Amino acid sequence: MFEQAKLNYEMNALEPHIDQLTMETHYGKHHAAYTKMFNELAEKAGVADKSAEEVLAGLDSVADETLRKGLRNQGGGYYNHNLYFSSFSPNAAKAPTGKLADKINETFGSLDEVIDKLSKAAIGQFGSGWSFLSADKDGNLYVTASPNQDNPISEGTGRTPILALDVWEHAYYLKYKNLRADYVKAFWEVLDWNIVSERYEKTIG
Repeated sequence: MFEQAKLNYEMNALEPHIDQLTMETHYGKHHAAYTKMFNELAEKAGVADKSAEEVLAGLDSVADETLRKGLRNQGGGYYNHNLYFSSFSPNAAKAPTGKLADKINETFGSLDEVIDKLSKAAIGQFGSGWSFLSADKDGNLYVTASPNQDNPISEGTGRTPILALDVWEHAYYLKYKNLRADYVKAFWEVLDWNIVSERYEKTIG
């Protein structure tokens, strides 16, 4: 059974950057709904014994078009939100460490540069979607944007997302209204780079 990531912080702990009402709505309702629907669809498709990553990477093996589309949307929503909500901390580390810090400097020149690229990808995403920092097995880093609940796994890139920035309106509209750029700026205040660094280490083995 697929489960929502458990929060290690209170619903109001990310204020003023992400407010309690948004957390209650986004995590408590939207993410909960994606999780419920993904479980139901995975059972129908006979893939409930697989990991979310395996389901999303193997969508082409699902013959039924309706089920395949549902798994992509609901499974993507489940996976992306788990990544998103488990990246935050009220005492967030403001910079990565170790191998991730070195690779960011090598690839992008500086942390500020990769933040700028991820922010621009998020702000420039037309309609609903995400920006991602992903890594391949060789440790190479990529900044991309995806529509809806797609991600580098469901898109068949073979890369693993280690950071997800949600720009669906439900992620920010209660507090920031139409000012997506203000929300994106606030996102970096609560993103814990220690968690992202750990994901990178796990991805590259």
